[in-house]
Amino acid sequence: MRKAILFLLSSYLYFSPSSENGRLFAQSMEQLGSAVNTEFNELNPVISPDGKTLYFVRVSHPSNNYGAKGSQDVWYSENRDGSWTIARRMPNSINKDQYNDLFSITPDGNTILISGVYNGGRRENEVGLSTCKKTKTGWGEPQKVIIPKFDDMCKGQFLTACLSNDGKTLILAFSEKRNSKEDDLYVCFLGKDGKWTKPESLGDNINTGDTETTPFLASDNYTLYFATDRKGGLGGTDIWVSKRLDRSWRKWSKPINMGDKVNSDANELSYTISASGEYAYMSTKKNSVGKGDLVRFKLREEKKVEPTVAGVQTSNTRVEEQKNQKEGKSAVDEGSRNPTPVVMISGRVVDQKTGRPIEAKIVYQDLADGEELGEAYTNPTTGEYKIVLPYGKKYSYHAIAKDFIAIGKNIDLTEIKEFKEINGDDLKLVAIKEGEKVPLNNIFFEYAKATLRSESFPELDRIAETLKSNVNLTIEIQGHTDNVGSNESNLKLSQDRAESVRTYLLSKKLPANRVTSVGFGETRPIASNDTEEGKAKNRRVEFVIVKK
Repeated sequence: MRKAILFLLSSYLYFSPSSENGRLFAQSMEQLGSAVNTEFNELNPVISPDGKTLYFVRVSHPSNNYGAKGSQDVWYSENRDGSWTIARRMPNSINKDQYNDLFSITPDGNTILISGVYNGGRRENEVGLSTCKKTKTGWGEPQKVIIPKFDDMCKGQFLTACLSNDGKTLILAFSEKRNSKEDDLYVCFLGKDGKWTKPESLGDNINTGDTETTPFLASDNYTLYFATDRKGGLGGTDIWVSKRLDRSWRKWSKPINMGDKVNSDANELSYTISASGEYAYMSTKKNSVGKGDLVRFKLREEKKVEPTVAGVQTSNTRVEEQKNQKEGKSAVDEGSRNPTPVVMISGRVVDQKTGRPIEAKIVYQDLADGEELGEAYTNPTTGEYKIVLPYGKKYSYHAIAKDFIAIGKNIDLTEIKEFKEINGDDLKLVAIKEGEKVPLNNIFFEYAKATLRSESFPELDRIAETLKSNVNLTIEIQGHTDNVGSNESNLKLSQDRAESVRTYLLSKKLPANRVTSVGFGETRPIASNDTEEGKAKNRRVEFVIVKK
């Protein structure tokens, strides 16, 4: 018999009205209205990171795949100009079985994590998870998430899960005891080889002898919400929160009960928050029009903030000259119930020359050492992308597509600020054609010198790999300066910087005749030298494709 991996349909959630509580701002509940809530049971909400789409389970609706008796399908509603659209059922590629559920959606909106194990479009008779990716014609067929030893470990009655925004961490709730309802929380990591690791316990600070279930990892990748019936709750399962303290995922702050502004003497489950941290969503039977309704409440007072995000490229042609600075660290406030603020960046991936959208993968890295921190994918039709970056680091990010070279970008998020959205941040790709020019935005020199800083190496390594993958490709590195200083000194500095880049590329075992260098000093400005911004644009290194 197939294991049950969803909640018992008879389990309803209760919540009490919310108000300010310490550092948590929680105002009164807001019913989502008749467009979402019906006479049927609405459960298990999942809000998209951008807060624009709410996914949930609707029980025994006549339009469900298995009709009005004992069925559970995934539905969704979109928030347009502050109002929720009439909920629609997800397609049959998602709702294939009698009991369906959706656990997570990535920030780009192109990948979802769902219940069940699928092979060739058919659900297998085993417990597990699958992912679906968006295609040009809709949602593709579910693909099994292969987790080593999971079949041997998962012996209980339930399974719930949460996928991190960067797509590299999977939090699971299940029991290793046969037929048990007392789940614990585990973590799996996606390796560089694209394979998941064996589940590991989150440790004794999270797991007890009681139930821990319905995990939700906030956008900061540190704040974990989960339901548990441990001692200290108000009754049934309560929502608790804990903060990750290191990279082992086994050291966590002491979990904090969310208090009577969220919890009650009944069961609370499936706590979900958008990336902005403005609203939390839940399911409740309190004052419902049916067996269970979806509600939300505001966690923070809306503030009119105009934070300055340093390092956002205002041009695609710029060389950074940096003095030594200590890298910022993510500030984890162990006593806070709220996540650390994040930045949401969105735009399109386009051909630099034609402006047409390109289907691509986006990779974002730690600028300091080049460690890949996450990836996203563009909408297959529009080329739109969306990524969420926690504060505390400097990042580089770029798009990857066949027959193109990326123009990288970087952003400095070392200062903790409010949640911020950056829209219209297009990532440009340059076709591999003779005469095309590619700016190198993510290379950095010591001030007024030609010495490359270590932050430059990931960008240059990427160019080296491009050259190795295109064996006939020949490029010319070109250096430029602003007009500060003499013509002679600027010419020499530009030549030296171009040659430093060439030397680094040749150190990657590339033939010397495929990479040349030249300096133009201040003779080829692309902006006025009358402003600091213009000077920054003129201080640049780029390369030209000489031969394809």
